Amino acid sequence: MALAAAALAASCVTPDEPTGTAAQPQAEAADPYLWLEEVEGERALAWVEAENARSLPVLENDPRYPALLNAALDVAQSRDRLATGQVRGGYLYNFWQDETHVRGVWRRARLDGYAANRPQWETVLDIDALARAENANWVWQGADCDPSGVRCMISLSNGGLDASTDREFDVNARRFVEDGFVVPEAKSNIGWLDRDTLLVATNWGEGSLTESGYPFVLKAWRRGAPLSSATEIMRGEPRDVSISVLTFEDESGDHIAIAAEGETFFETVYSLITPEGPARITLPRKSSIRRFFHDRLIVTLEEDWTVGGRLYPSGALLALPLAQATSETPAVEVIFTPNARQSIEGVAATREALLVSGFDNVRGRLQRFTFANGAWRGEQVRLPPTGVVSLAGASTGDARAFAVFEDFLTPPTLYALNGADARAVRSLPAQFDASPYVTEQFEAVSADGTRVPYFVVRRRDMPLSGENPTLLYAYGGFQLSQTPSYNAYIGRLWLDQGGVYVLANIRGGGEFGPAWHDAGLMTNRQRIYDDFYAVERDLVERRITSPRRLGISGRSNGGLLMGVMLNQHPEMVRAAVIGSPLLDMLRYDQLLAGASWVGEYGSPSVPEQRAFLETITPYQNLRARDDFPTVFIYTSTKDDRVHPGHARKYGARLAELGIPFLYYENTDGGHSANANLREAARRRTLEYMYLTQRLID
Repeated sequence: MALAAAALAASCVTPDEPTGTAAQPQAEAADPYLWLEEVEGERALAWVEAENARSLPVLENDPRYPALLNAALDVAQSRDRLATGQVRGGYLYNFWQDETHVRGVWRRARLDGYAANRPQWETVLDIDALARAENANWVWQGADCDPSGVRCMISLSNGGLDASTDREFDVNARRFVEDGFVVPEAKSNIGWLDRDTLLVATNWGEGSLTESGYPFVLKAWRRGAPLSSATEIMRGEPRDVSISVLTFEDESGDHIAIAAEGETFFETVYSLITPEGPARITLPRKSSIRRFFHDRLIVTLEEDWTVGGRLYPSGALLALPLAQATSETPAVEVIFTPNARQSIEGVAATREALLVSGFDNVRGRLQRFTFANGAWRGEQVRLPPTGVVSLAGASTGDARAFAVFEDFLTPPTLYALNGADARAVRSLPAQFDASPYVTEQFEAVSADGTRVPYFVVRRRDMPLSGENPTLLYAYGGFQLSQTPSYNAYIGRLWLDQGGVYVLANIRGGGEFGPAWHDAGLMTNRQRIYDDFYAVERDLVERRITSPRRLGISGRSNGGLLMGVMLNQHPEMVRAAVIGSPLLDMLRYDQLLAGASWVGEYGSPSVPEQRAFLETITPYQNLRARDDFPTVFIYTSTKDDRVHPGHARKYGARLAELGIPFLYYENTDGGHSANANLREAARRRTLEYMYLTQRLID
């Protein structure tokens, strides 16, 4: 996924200004629930309040609910979590939340103590205290620091919105900079050109946002001048997804800035910002600039690329010398080419090496690549061979780096990396007893013969009776891989209640690289749904479960997956959790960030693509039928990525058809539907209480 797209994808997808199509007026006239799209509308909020008041007692008045909630709060507020983050200037910077710091603190510890598992944390910014002092509903969105690491732009969101206010902060003085840079609330993208110049893509006023609600004009803002005086560097087109900024330092301290014009969610044009202006970098549109190392841009390809008479395959990791990056036929160096069952997930750089995490048949691995005498050399970092490996802190200014290993039943372990060796720094205590459980990997055969892997976590002594309560989760989109990670919510609230957990690695994700994602794009999307159905059937055929005991769950794009599967195969399940979903696929591009996702789903304004969307859109295809299960839908009023109108209208249509359902809309929380740890615990308790009632009872 291109970096511009990845920045938009936070969990899936993203908002503001509608576009029109010739078919739209008729579609709108036929929809009796358009009023539910008015996010803060009085009538719409009254509907939300009524549905919450009807649904929540069904779950919260269950005598088992308090125990589940206490277990969820134990997980959410546990201090037994690994503190990972950014390495900079000899420190590890980390954002931390617990029962005392509900909104969280941004803090740091010296690397020497951190690597010895004796970190001495010092608070840099307390978000709880800031919110109290300013009487604001601040939610931390991140920090972007200048080349010195002293001045940082802090992003703060009102209640979890994607839109943020960005304010300059002095790390050493522990305060916001008086008369410093401040970018008002918007879906901005910013980066440091130098200590006194900020590159800003924001809402510059009428006509400056794309059809998806993101900026397409990039300007340079000099310290001491008003934002209105910023000088335009470059601009994209209103039909683009967005324009954004990437900044990098290599191991010698050289700082570069790159503009990324996201023409679609997956296609990006990159330009190096130079004193003479932007210079276009020679790369295919489906590619991602990952790092800057040894005066080279480190790039992954999401499509085949032929340059200089040579073909470089999709999925490959390449190096592009910066001095040649804007030439017509740059020299290209191959670092690593995954095979058909491998993928690249993360790329980081230290002073000495590139670190590349990924999967081999959905089992994590970490590789280390060095460059010497004009050649790249790779080696495997010695870590456990199953589960998932994620990069947890690295900087081109330091030789030290950290990684985390975990799997479904093994709590995360932090490793300090030294060459190809990895030393365990800290292993978290288990948050549930994993000894009764085992993890297995199976494959289901989809309709076109594709073998689709999935994981099953179950009790070792579980009888293959077909009567085991089973939760099947999947996502299937945006090249986002679903990983075999440790999840104490699943352990405490589901496995320990007698449930089985299943994770399906269906097409649309990135588990096997870009080709696994591309196979389910746009009008080929039925393959994703066929994959999921194949896993459902395989679970039943193996007598792991049965339709009476099978529940399914997905959020965001996974919520769309749930809606489609409920229309196509409601007979396979008794429960479905539909979280922050896309459900009206004939209007999704008119709602918030929907226009940015036409590269994934296709456009309702293109006849062939609309014809396919009409076959899968969950909202319009709802029909009354006896085998449709009672579903649980959740969303957030403050979700400015996937419009809450999707969930609301779907609920209203279910009510019209006389189909029972439960509904919960949190008034805070953004796309993740939780703004703090307590709300995160509550939402998961509601989900698992619902699943207990439907599948265990």
